[in-house]
Amino acid sequence: MKIFLIRHATPDWKRKDIPYDIFPGPLLTSKGKKEAETLAAFLKSEGVGKLYYSPFARSAKTAQIISAINHVLCVEESRLAEWRMQEEPEIQVRRRMKAIFDESLTEAAGIGSIGLVSHGGPIALLLQELGIDPNELAAYRTRFDTTNTLPPGAAWEVEEQAGKNSSWNFGLKFIPSLR
Repeated sequence: MKIFLIRHATPDWKRKDIPYDIFPGPLLTSKGKKEAETLAAFLKSEGVGKLYYSPFARSAKTAQIISAINHVLCVEESRLAEWRMQEEPEIQVRRRMKAIFDESLTEAAGIGSIGLVSHGGPIALLLQELGIDPNELAAYRTRFDTTNTLPPGAAWEVEEQAGKNSSWNFGLKFIPSLR
């Protein structure tokens, strides 16, 4: 049983008239739509049977594309929303992300793997909350845009270690390779 932490696909970052961290945020670009399609194939191969997604336009569209291709249920979940750094303390983001993660983990025990479509900042905070090695996380921050721990349209896999309660195996399992 796995939970996939999925960053939305590429939005239109050029739009300066649409704030990135205020709902609804920018829409996906055509590149982003292709990334979501590629991501759908990966998630299908991993047996992801349900998605929860942030209400922001870029996350919602990413999830909807995956859902349409894979014929899986996708459900809007406000706790997966973008982090409003000026208004929301880090601890609050960690708590809301951990709560939906825990609920998804319980649900996954009955239905199989679940995907959570969110944003780079909240995903990084959840990984920290789950106990990822800070050095591993720091190494990823140097690889991608604006110090995110994963590029747009990518997915971290989180799986409980066998025989260990609340100990996790982490891995950045999918990065879209569009040229």
